[in-house]
Amino acid sequence: MNIASTDIAAEGALGIGLAVVGLLLVALLIGAFALGVRSKRREPPRPRPEEQPRLPAEGAVHEIREHREPDEVPRGDERLSPHEMPGGGNVSSRGSSFKGRRRWDEGRSGSFGSGGSG
Repeated sequence: MNIASTDIAAEGALGIGLAVVGLLLVALLIGAFALGVRSKRREPPRPRPEEQPRLPAEGAVHEIREHREPDEVPRGDERLSPHEMPGGGNVSSRGSSFKGRRRWDEGRSGSFGSGGSG
């Protein structure tokens, strides 16, 4: 056996191996697609236009900007968990009498990238 025939045989085996790997990859992709189609068919149908959410009778709800006063955290020797807070930790804050815009420093908004002098 000479070296040329060994090289040809090695290239042929490599080509066959790559073809088998390619076919396995295609089969895997087709299986994934079929699985996706099957799971999509099991989902409930999309809501019809009459089932879509509607605006309230009062119109759209808009953002409200207001300052809120925080409730005080009870002081003690032990750390409190949220369920140990007054109202279960869900007590809302109360409105503030301050109506102006709060600033961290005069002339700056306090946020990063606010365009200030740095």
